[in-house]
Order: sequence, then C-alpha cells, then structure tokens
Amino acid sequence: MLTSSELRWFKCGKLPDPISKWFQQDDLEGQLQPPEEREDVYLYSPGIEYLGLKLRQGRLEIKWRKAELGVRGFGDRVEGKVEKWGKWLCEDSTGESFQLTDVVGKKSWVSVKKARSQRLYENCTLELTQLNVRGNDWWSLAFEATSDDDSLMDKLEAVANLVFKTYNGSELQAQDSYAYPSWLHLV
Repeated sequence: MLTSSELRWFKCGKLPDPISKWFQQDDLEGQLQPPEEREDVYLYSPGIEYLGLKLRQGRLEIKWRKAELGVRGFGDRVEGKVEKWGKWLCEDSTGESFQLTDVVGKKSWVSVKKARSQRLYENCTLELTQLNVRGNDWWSLAFEATSDDDSLMDKLEAVANLVFKTYNGSELQAQDSYAYPSWLHLV
C-alpha cells in the first residue's frame, strides 16, 4: 500500500498558456518529465468522495481518503485542501482483467483523457494536467508527496512553498481544491 498527502485544484476550461509556460520554467527546479497522454476510466460513485476506483494502463487502482488535513495557504493567492490517501494497485499478469473495453460506455464508468506534465522533487511530484471528460475541458494542478515516514506534510509544504514563489497565474482557492472523486460529481 502506498500512502500520500495530496493537494489538488481543478479549473474549468483549457489550460491557460501563462500557466503552462510557468510550469516549464527552470525556476521551479525539480526534474521536468516528458509530457504523457493517456485515458483513465473512473468508477462514478455518487455521494462517495472518500473512495476512488480507476482503470489505468491495464491495472485497477483503488484510493481511499484516510484523513482530511485542513486548508493550507501559500502566499496571498493560493490556498487548498490537503488530504491523506492510501492506494492499492491491482495488476493482472495475464492481461485478461482490468480492460477498458469491459467498462467503456457503461453509465457508471467515466472516461477521462489526460495530457499530463510532471516535475519530480524528493518524495513529491508536481503535476499539471489538461483533462477532457465528455467533451468538456478542465485542467488541474496538484502536489503528491509519498514516503514511508511521517514527513509527508513537511515534504508537500516545502515543495509548494518553493513552487508558489514564482506563481503568477489565476488564484487557486480552497473551493476548487479536492480530489478526483469530488471532481467527478461536478462533471
């Protein structure tokens, strides 16, 4: 099982050019990864915001919220909700299970196309993702800190403080800060 602290915002519309350029700048440090495009399929469970199930690249991922860690502020223009999540990854070496074709088109499963860029820091990832669900564009900015010790929050906050020193995009507010299960209720 993997444990993570996460901080994420969702915004409706296409990813603004200034934010994309900001994400690419060297001032952010971290190791910039090549962009990745993929399609994930989420099980839509109305009213259940503490549990997420998705099919991703031939495996089933199960995430559940272990704790809500409160709202954190980063400067005058950024605040968001930090949550602690647990994740299990289920893989089938035969390739017979967890196939997108088994669920695509079924009402309870939602297909989300993603174009994601990441920056890797020590035990923390910053990601900027363009999303498309049912023809609607959204974008997301997120931090995910993973570790085997109790320093998850410290790592997440240290990277967020570093990153937001140069951020000059639109305000990021707590009302737009939540995980994928909550976002699926909006779309």
